[in-house]
Formats: sequence, structure tokens, C-alpha cells
Amino acid sequence: MNQETRQSDKSPTGHLDGPVTIAPGARLVGCQNCKQEFVIEPEDFDFYEKMKVPAPTFCPECRTIRRMMIRNERALYKKKCGAPGHSEDLISIYSPDKKCVVYDQKFWWSDKWDPLLFGMEYDFKTNFFTQFRKLWETVPLIAVSNSNEVNSEYCNVADQSKDSYMTSGSFKIEKTLYSNRVYVIKDSADLYACFRDELCYENIYCNDSYRLFFSKLCVSCIDSWFLYDCKNCSHCFGCTNLRNRQYCIWNEQYSKDEYFLKIKEFDLSSAKNISLFKEQFKKLYFKAIHKYATILKSVNVTGDAVENAKNCKMCFDITEGAEDCKYIHWGGIQEKDIYDSGPGCGDSAELMYETVDSGLHGSNIAFTNVVYGSQNVRYALFCHDCVNIFGCISLRNKQYCILNKQYTKEEYEALVPKIIEHMNNIPYIDKNVRTYKYGEFFPFELAPFAYNESIARDYFPITKSEAVVKGYPWHDYSEKQYNITLQAAQIPDTISTVEDDILNQVIGCDHARKCDHQCTTAFKLTREELNFYRRMNFPIPKLCPNCRHYERLAQRNPMKLWHRQCMCNKNHSHHTGRCSNEFETSYAPDRKEIIYCESCYNAEVA
Repeated sequence: MNQETRQSDKSPTGHLDGPVTIAPGARLVGCQNCKQEFVIEPEDFDFYEKMKVPAPTFCPECRTIRRMMIRNERALYKKKCGAPGHSEDLISIYSPDKKCVVYDQKFWWSDKWDPLLFGMEYDFKTNFFTQFRKLWETVPLIAVSNSNEVNSEYCNVADQSKDSYMTSGSFKIEKTLYSNRVYVIKDSADLYACFRDELCYENIYCNDSYRLFFSKLCVSCIDSWFLYDCKNCSHCFGCTNLRNRQYCIWNEQYSKDEYFLKIKEFDLSSAKNISLFKEQFKKLYFKAIHKYATILKSVNVTGDAVENAKNCKMCFDITEGAEDCKYIHWGGIQEKDIYDSGPGCGDSAELMYETVDSGLHGSNIAFTNVVYGSQNVRYALFCHDCVNIFGCISLRNKQYCILNKQYTKEEYEALVPKIIEHMNNIPYIDKNVRTYKYGEFFPFELAPFAYNESIARDYFPITKSEAVVKGYPWHDYSEKQYNITLQAAQIPDTISTVEDDILNQVIGCDHARKCDHQCTTAFKLTREELNFYRRMNFPIPKLCPNCRHYERLAQRNPMKLWHRQCMCNKNHSHHTGRCSNEFETSYAPDRKEIIYCESCYNAEVA
């Protein structure tokens, strides 16, 4: 195909607003779902050939949404345990109306049941996805993904949680509350995408910090409040773009004695004062210099929040190494040759395509959710240490299985190509006439969760009416008539005057569902939460946990890129007047932030 330029009127993941250049060997394709055009590059075709899969027919953003709909992190329910001899209620990610069987953690991982007993003979008269959905409804599933937990039964998609509550997407946490996407955290609450922090509160993308509060994009900061893009700072308040500083307030230097006197005057135990400082900090944030992307120790990378990567495109929230990857998010740890994966991907994994929370020393894996330590896998859920399986659920240490039925090596190798051919000849066609042949992830309408239960709602918010038009399932939460005993306006201004009786109060959320945050309208405090506020001398929050979560999400950039020019108009060694450097950034052109290229940013900040 000759090189040409076409105009894109949308900015889905994998695309840039503005002119799109089509290189020789590339192909412009229309998405089955959103009907927008997207580009498949020559190197993409090389990857698909490695994986022996066809090119996608859904655009990168729609593929991301489709994967996200299979992951529920924060919507928890009570559901009966289906294990033999058990009937107790379990904390579950599956609502009671879902047609599925759930087991508790210990029973699911035990040898007291055999997932092969649920095996099905492949039916060449019925499309694959319908058969897989039937298997999905019969094979026992783990009630909540929470491994090695201690007193943390309300944590989900979590491993090694201790004394923690309502925290998801986490690893190695202790006494951590209401947080999401956190790693090695202790004695903290209300965090998003934070690593190796202790005694922290209301932070976003902050790492290696101690007693850091209401801050964003900071590293190695101590005893500080309201910081943005600060590194190795201690005892600072309301500052941006600082490096290796102490005793600064609103980016002005103070002596040690002056600093502590001023902080005392601020009275940071007051909810009213904190609210005022949040507004002041917001104004300072828009005056700060914002680097076009946070890409560290990386080569030939586009995306944001990426560290130690090489040859990675459209990647977000990647840490500890990735190479030759595209359209992945929330992963890393020495992964290679991975496309369209996440949330959760990697850890010494390679050759993965269209996966969710999969990897862990795995290879040649496609169309999976929670598949660890496995090789040569297609269309599988919750399988561990398996080799050569197709269309399987809840298997461990198995090989040569199809729809949970055991085959010999020869039988398996003969049958799989026939199934792939059958998937292409008799595809699944959904209500919106989207066609799913071999090479497509699980259909939207077969997802185990409704759109607003899944994390798709977190990153691509839409209304119920929009979901219905798109053919996405939607969960209508029952209206609960809470007897609110304490309105948000009645909460004491400081924690010092709060008695233990507040644990018995039903507190009205200040949003009162006048927001788009799936507000619960009311909430109660736990003992651990009250103890945390007292220890930190923080006021009681006036918003329910859902509203607090979505307010944090609103502060992260979208997983999209726009082509922009550096906004610096100062004179530096590499330019005079307006800087001519261009880049791909997750800051949309209509944003208020001041966006610099790396050279100008380093000249002003580093």
C-alpha cells in the first residue's frame, strides 16, 4: 500500500488525533464495534504471525474495553458457596443472580474436587463461544481472587494482603484501606497506583514515600503535603517540580523553624482547611511544568508511566522492564513480545496476546484471564501451570485438554486445528451483529460482569443508555433505603472530637448521588479506618469510598495519546522562542496543563 495520510476524528487507544500516516505494508481497518478506522502496522503483522492468529477486527480501544469487561475489582457481593457440604455465604465478585458456581479459596485450591469432571465433548454443531459459556456456568470458580490473605477477606485481585480492607489490584500490602493498584504498601489509605509507601493518604502515582499526603507523581518524599512531581523532598507543603528540597511552602523556601510554625498555623487537622488547601493546590498544579510523559530509563517507547522498557508502543503503567510490547497496561517485570494485554501482564512472560492478569513465567498464551505459569494456551480462565490447553477453566497442572476434557497428545494436536476451522466457519454473532471468529477475545455480551461492575466503567465511563446501544450488559443495583443517621455536614471538623459512636452511624455521602461516581449515598466507618484517621490526625471523609475512588481516577491521564508540540517559549540551549519539539502525550490538546518536551522539562526542573 502506498504511503498516505488520512484524518482520524477519534483518539482511541492505539491512535493519535490528527493526520494518521499509513506506512508501506500497513493496513487501515474499520473496527467492528465503534466503526472507526485504525492502523495495523507491518510489525503488528509480524507479531500476529508469531502467535499464529489473524489480525484483529476491533480497534485497540475497543479491544481494551472488551478485556476490561472480564475483570471486576471492586464490586463485591454475598453469594452461596457451591462446594459439597458447604452452603455459607461468601464474599464474591459474582452477584447472586449470576449463573455460576463459586468455591471459597481453600476448597477451590484443594484436591477435594476435579475440574476435569466438568469436561465437555466439543460440539461441531454449535459455535465455540456458546459452548465455552456453558462450561463457564458449570465449572466452579474462585469466589474472590485473594491469595495468601490474612484478615483481608474484602480485598480482591490481591496477593499477600494482611489486615487490609477494600483494596484491589494489590500485592504485599498491610493495613491498607480503600486503595487500588498498589504494591508493597503499609499503614495507608485511599491510594491509586502507588508503590512501596508507608503511612500515606490520598496519593496518586507516588512511590517510595513516607507520610506523604494529597500528592501526585512524587518519588521518595517524606512528611509532606500537596506535592506534585517532587522527588527526594521532605517537610514541604503545596509545592510542584521540586528536587532535593526541604522546608518549602507554595514553592518558597523557609527556615526549619519558620516552616513548622507555618504548618501549625495551617491546622491540617481541620476538614475545612484541607478543603481550602486542595483548591489552592489545584491552581498551583496548573501553573506547574508537566513533562509530556513519565517514561524513565526507556528506549523507543510511547505511552505513559513506563519504566525500564524498550521498543514498546502505546504502553501504560509498566514497571521493571518490558521489551517489544504494544497496547499493554499495568504490567511489566521482564516481559517480552506481548500485545493487547492487561490489566495485569508479564513477570518473565513472553508471546502473549489479548490476555488479562496472565503471565508469570508463561509463554505463547492468548485470549486468557488469570492464567499463570502456563504455555501454549488459547481461551482459558483461571488456569495454573498448564501446557497445551484450549477452552479450559479452573485447571491446574494439566495438559492436552479441550473444554476441560482430557485428550492424548495426538488427539489434542489433531482436534485443535479442526476447532479453529470450525470457529471461522461458524462464528459467534452477537445482538449487534459483531462477528467473533478465532482470534477474537470473549464477546462483550458473554462477559461475566456487567459494564458498570467491571473496570471498563472506571477507564471508559458511559451511561446505561449508551451501554444498551452498544450491546454491553448493565447491572441495575437495587435501590437501598439507608436510614442515614449522620449527614456529611454534621461530621465534626476534626478527628479529635469524634467519639467511637461514629462507628454505629450511617453517614450520608456529600455527593448524595448527584455525581457520576456510582455513589452509594451512604457509608459506615470500620474500626480500622477510624484508628487510621486518629493516628494520622485526619478528619473523617465526607464522601463514600466509591466517590473517593472515582475522584482519584479523574486525576489520572487517559490511556490515549495525542500528537502535540512543546509549549515552552523560553530560550534554552536547544532552542530560542517556541520550542519545535513534538511528541505523543496523554495530555489532550484542550487540557490546561503546561506541557514540555523532555529537553525543556529537564532544563527547567531536573
